[in-house]
Amino acid sequence: MNDVHTAAVSGHNKTAYEQIDENPLTRHQKSLIGLTIVGNISEFFDMFLIGFVVSLLTDAWKLTGLEAGVILACSGLGTVVGSIMWGGLSDRFGRKHAFQWCVICFVVFTALSIFLPNRAWILLALLRVGVGIGVGGLNITSIPYVQEFVPTKQRGMLAGLASVFIPLGLLLGSVSQSIVGDNWRVLIALGVLPVFLLIWLNRVPESPRFYQTKGKDDEARKALAWALEIPKEQVGVLPEVTTTKKADYGELFSHHLRPLVIISLGSFCFILGSFAIQSWGQTLMKDAFGYSTQMVAYLFMGVAVADCIGRFGSAWLADVIGRRWTMFIFGIIGALGCFYAAFFHDSGWQFYIAILIIMTFADGVFGILNAFGGEQFPNDVRSTGLGLGYGLGAIAKIIGPAFMGVLVGGSFVAQHIDISVITTAFTFFGICLVIGAVTYLFAQETKGKKLESL
Repeated sequence: MNDVHTAAVSGHNKTAYEQIDENPLTRHQKSLIGLTIVGNISEFFDMFLIGFVVSLLTDAWKLTGLEAGVILACSGLGTVVGSIMWGGLSDRFGRKHAFQWCVICFVVFTALSIFLPNRAWILLALLRVGVGIGVGGLNITSIPYVQEFVPTKQRGMLAGLASVFIPLGLLLGSVSQSIVGDNWRVLIALGVLPVFLLIWLNRVPESPRFYQTKGKDDEARKALAWALEIPKEQVGVLPEVTTTKKADYGELFSHHLRPLVIISLGSFCFILGSFAIQSWGQTLMKDAFGYSTQMVAYLFMGVAVADCIGRFGSAWLADVIGRRWTMFIFGIIGALGCFYAAFFHDSGWQFYIAILIIMTFADGVFGILNAFGGEQFPNDVRSTGLGLGYGLGAIAKIIGPAFMGVLVGGSFVAQHIDISVITTAFTFFGICLVIGAVTYLFAQETKGKKLESL
């Protein structure tokens, strides 16, 4: 803290954000980053649990492919609604308040799911919409929250960390299933634990850039003083904010249509294949290739680790070679993984290798995808733009699982899955990833640029 204090005093004429750029991360900044990391792991732990739950319910509830697909697609539907809704609310009421209500939303709907009667698959699907609304909003809210508190040169990596460790939610789901076994109610109950995040959130202030868009410079100064761990009087000059317009969709479509289209299309293409694996992968490994529930849990621990490595790699690489080329490289390699799955799946292990490649790259790109998306918009519409763009792209979370459900068919899932459906599905997913990779080459490169210049 003394080093930061000395730097701040010696740089008295620096602007507030130059102080942020030139000083090392403080304990408070690290606390905020840690909060968003744990928050996203916790929420997506809840989101990923449904894949394990459905793999259990195919036996317990005798689910058809269509019924399983509807349950999984409803989780995606909630994510679409949540991304769009909370993105706008975050720009209107603040990143902190939106974060808080996202947590409350998904915890409440998860808790209600525990008490469902057997075969109530329609009610489960409806409750998963509510869970998805909370989950979809948290990542959209947390990334701008971090971006607006951290140094420019590390912004891609540090904001990306909010997404890098999300696959640990999948790992925790795998571990939980290996411990809990076939008790799906206990498995769902574990998704209520993230309610304790609200205690941590209470110790973190609102974003200073959000305060400035609302004309609250004194509050912005206090938030920056908290981040730098210095007295408010030592915070440098705040940049002038030329607009305090209400964030709305008319503003987005009038002045930011190009990045909105790029993010919507690009997100859709990247989400499609990876979310289908997250939701259907466990069931395919169990019911198409004959692996036991316990073995599937162990295999998906490996998937989660590979995904984390990929996300960390994309977040790091984006600050080295730039966002656009990172997106392109990861997309193309992920597409190759899909084509490998489509044509070389004679054994479960071949299919598993393909899953590892796809999740390391096609899903690994999410270490930077949403952080890059947020950087395409100015401060006053950052969450609104990211939320709408990603929300429209997240329609893939409905289409992907539903598409797989239709291909699997209307009979009781655990009875039989025709492996040939993998060829059709993964060829389509691979083509989508190629389109997504190319789409992001048309985005504005933001590596090294200050938020105020975007």
